[in-house]
Amino acid sequence: MAHKVSFIVAELGADADPFMLQLYAALAEKERQLISQRTRDALNAAKARGTILGNPNLADVRRQAVASNRANADRFAKNVSPIIREIQSSGIASRRAIARALNARGVATARGGRWTAVQVGSILQRAWSTYDCWRMSAFARITDSRQTFRHVRDVP
Repeated sequence: MAHKVSFIVAELGADADPFMLQLYAALAEKERQLISQRTRDALNAAKARGTILGNPNLADVRRQAVASNRANADRFAKNVSPIIREIQSSGIASRRAIARALNARGVATARGGRWTAVQVGSILQRAWSTYDCWRMSAFARITDSRQTFRHVRDVP
């Protein structure tokens, strides 16, 4: 309104003047303040009555959420590691090159995006702590000693 930008409010039509719009904006702001004050008063009254606000089992819920996230990440890494193993066996060793190969194959990340070297490193690190990666490492050592060196260097 201060910048003289004209716009049309669908509910008010094209003939709504700036004064009327300023009144509606002022009323909306006042209503927001009243709602905020009522909410604060209600929360303070609940605290005064001794009501416990928030989740009393937050530590347990957080622990369950972390365990669930970890299980989902492990499951995803277990599904993707054979593809990465196949890419590595073709001679591609760097994280960036593996990410390019995964993107070229159309393999989506856990969130459905494109692969980066950091994500490949996270999958390799997660797999490194499992038996599957020990087999990957042994396989790489048997097939090509240079590939083993690059593979070990790529894993943090």
